[in-house]
Amino acid sequence: MSRPPTRPSSAYPSRSGTPSLRDVVHGVMKIFHHEKESEAHQIFRQQVGHQPKPALGLPQTINPDEETVPGIEHPGNRAIANGFNYANSHEWANLGQGAPEVGPIPNAPPRPENIPLPVDSLEYAPTTGVKALREAVANLYNDNYRKGKASQYTFENVCIVPGGRAGLSRVAAVIGDVYCSYQVPDYTAYDQVLSAFKRLVPVPTALDPKNKYRLDIEQTKKDILTQGLAVVIASNPRNPTGQVIAGKELKELVSLSRENTTIILDEFYSWYIYPDSEKDIGKSISSAEYVEDVNSDSVVIIDGLTKNWRLPGWRVCWVIGPKNLITALSQSGSFLDGGANHPMQLAALPLLEPGRVKIEKTALQRHFKAKRDHVLKRLHALHLDVDIPPQATFYIWLNLEKLPPPLNNGLTFFEELLKEQTIVIPGIFFDINPAHRRNLFNSPCHHYVRLSFGPPIEDLDKGIDAIGRVIATARQGGTRKMGHSYKKSLESSSGVNI
Repeated sequence: MSRPPTRPSSAYPSRSGTPSLRDVVHGVMKIFHHEKESEAHQIFRQQVGHQPKPALGLPQTINPDEETVPGIEHPGNRAIANGFNYANSHEWANLGQGAPEVGPIPNAPPRPENIPLPVDSLEYAPTTGVKALREAVANLYNDNYRKGKASQYTFENVCIVPGGRAGLSRVAAVIGDVYCSYQVPDYTAYDQVLSAFKRLVPVPTALDPKNKYRLDIEQTKKDILTQGLAVVIASNPRNPTGQVIAGKELKELVSLSRENTTIILDEFYSWYIYPDSEKDIGKSISSAEYVEDVNSDSVVIIDGLTKNWRLPGWRVCWVIGPKNLITALSQSGSFLDGGANHPMQLAALPLLEPGRVKIEKTALQRHFKAKRDHVLKRLHALHLDVDIPPQATFYIWLNLEKLPPPLNNGLTFFEELLKEQTIVIPGIFFDINPAHRRNLFNSPCHHYVRLSFGPPIEDLDKGIDAIGRVIATARQGGTRKMGHSYKKSLESSSGVNI
């Protein structure tokens, strides 16, 4: 007895061949139901540091032969898997970079081209930094933010560190067992610090986009009383949302330091302020303006040459705070990082002269404000209006929810743009979630990406052109080709995985 012919296998449950409307709807619902059904999300989870951590806090298994970035799969690794390398980087548009363009900009002082190397600079520098540079940092803050105030910063309030993460790590290493308040979204390094330093017990606050991601100072005061918060850490201006705590709100936040709470503020974007009035061009933001006593107010400021001076490769940054903190940072720095580069510290001295800084700030704000406006205009032309345009930084926090699925989540959008040789940062990287146990689809950052207008304008246009191509394909019904078939690794001619 012959068997009836079998239907050819089909990806669609209702019938073989062309999908019905029911199949399409079913497929879309499935794609967005859980992270386990999304290829882009599974690639994210496979990286060490992104798996949900066990309740007992046991370490994750790490392959010693695999190169990883602790705590985060850097989007650059995924770009490399899609063909990016530093030899062909000019062919790519990196709208994910967390650094500003480093070349000349209009009306700014000339860029450093030579680094002197006196014999003494070949020695180790003190772990707190070269005294002359510490004095220059203190003098700059006094000139910019503390004129007429009785309490002034001195070199004893400044510690030079080899980068912002090094500064954060030194501070975290000297803080006792405390509850530490942080916000979502915020700078990715806080996730790593709160994961690595177990004496900081993380207490999250989700910032509301309906409130323009504003930190509610009154609620923070209540949380200090009811939850026993001893530390509040935040970026200001805010990475990735491009917002800023200023004026009365910043003054109130600083005042909490006089109520047994330590305020740690990452102020790396303090010059990237875009005022509407021409008379305000050249002004910057710092909590230093509202500190009453530099040695009793428990305010810790982290900043450096990386962003404001546009010198990320120098790795010269600083921590400013009470004298007793700086003494402790010297001790933690001796085993954590050993101190900042000695010749680069000396080379930084003339760059902190207040007159030069004023010119640099003014040129930077005009140049980056023009780039911000250019990018916002081009996104508007693509019907990608930014819900909350940036007032500061060089980042745009872009909501993708109105795009066709599966392009309407940050990880898939990121993976599709890699095919176009363009890098953005998925919003999920700014969900500070030290345990990593939450379903990624439930993250408040899931539908966002961060775009950087730090690169030169030619690179910005190249990246936005790529975004336009991907969106046009999606809107013309090409989404079936999206959300899958992503490259996992590159194989060299010798067969070795890169």
